[in-house]
Amino acid sequence: MADFNLTDREQDLQTRVGEFVRSKVIPFERDPRYGSHGPSDELRRELNALARDAGLLAPHVDPEWGGMGLTHQERAVAFEAAGYSMLGPIAIHCAAPDEGNMHLLEVVASEEQKHRWLKPLAAAETRSCFQMTEPSPGAGSDPSALSTTARRRGNHFVLEGRKWLITGAAGAGFAIVMADLREGDASAGATMFLVDMDTPGMVLERQIDSIDSSFTGGHWEVRLDGIEVPAENVLGEPGQGFRYAQVRLAPARLTHCMRWLGVAQRCQDIALDYSVERHAFGKPIAEHEGVGFMLADNEIDLTQSRLAIRHAAWLLDQGHHGRHETSMVKVLCSEALFRVVDRCVQVLGGRGLTADTMVERAFRDIRAFRIYDGPSEVHRWSIARRLTSRRGK
Repeated sequence: MADFNLTDREQDLQTRVGEFVRSKVIPFERDPRYGSHGPSDELRRELNALARDAGLLAPHVDPEWGGMGLTHQERAVAFEAAGYSMLGPIAIHCAAPDEGNMHLLEVVASEEQKHRWLKPLAAAETRSCFQMTEPSPGAGSDPSALSTTARRRGNHFVLEGRKWLITGAAGAGFAIVMADLREGDASAGATMFLVDMDTPGMVLERQIDSIDSSFTGGHWEVRLDGIEVPAENVLGEPGQGFRYAQVRLAPARLTHCMRWLGVAQRCQDIALDYSVERHAFGKPIAEHEGVGFMLADNEIDLTQSRLAIRHAAWLLDQGHHGRHETSMVKVLCSEALFRVVDRCVQVLGGRGLTADTMVERAFRDIRAFRIYDGPSEVHRWSIARRLTSRRGK
């Protein structure tokens, strides 16, 4: 069974990352380069340089590529500590979509592809994006509805289609593009392609204004207009895109939970400090039952989320694919941690509606977590389908 005591290495990670975020990263939270579409690339590079100097850059990546080779359980500790500031994951280079793309490349890419794309990505010399989601009627929560196509032409593939809500597309060095490989009129299955963003036909049509603002480059609508991709740029095997998507998405939805747990813990700490300093009706508001109960409920949600994350991380470290478990954790954490931040706004009262603390920004940003990497409703549907399927056997 999983041991929830922190190892010496995990305790060291918690301390090092926590101190780094508090001393080096939090002072940048009011930097004007941290705008409505996320931190600028200039700010990102500055933060990456600080993490590199601290020996904390891309700690999840294998040491061969410059990281620390963290296990999933170690990531749970380090990523939560990084999430204490929404700029923390950007700084240590464990933010989405790059973190998930690095994991996918480590597992699936050829050695040549790793040297060409993973090595500079792990070193934060470039960024990446993951192009799967499409506008209606294309692939959204149902990736099998892919409308972007890839057709072979000699020793190249030609990609045609539209993608949207592509995080970090502007300024990215390359994309992992999911397309339906067509052989004549028949589908050979979803296939992943590694595509340099400066390839002719890769058109960034529109930057999308959104409720969240914590991802470098924001979110974009992209048109793939007859892009030619060399055959050697197929990631893994043709037709295996859905299988590879699970390689990426199951751990990635868990790392989102880890990072947002850190954000929610920061909001709770801010609310706790305020509740003992702010007086109303003759005593600190923390001593009023209505406020105290909200803080207690926050502690319950934080603890449940942390334990669920640690258990799912342990399962992944044991070699389980964790699809069912990470779906459950994603629903639990996206909803519980939103409740935590929402209560913190309430405890702070009028101050919670202002930018005087980071809670207001966290409230807006964490709401999106119930949508991306699978809405709660889709995960619940998938969980129920697995349950009923097992019962029918």
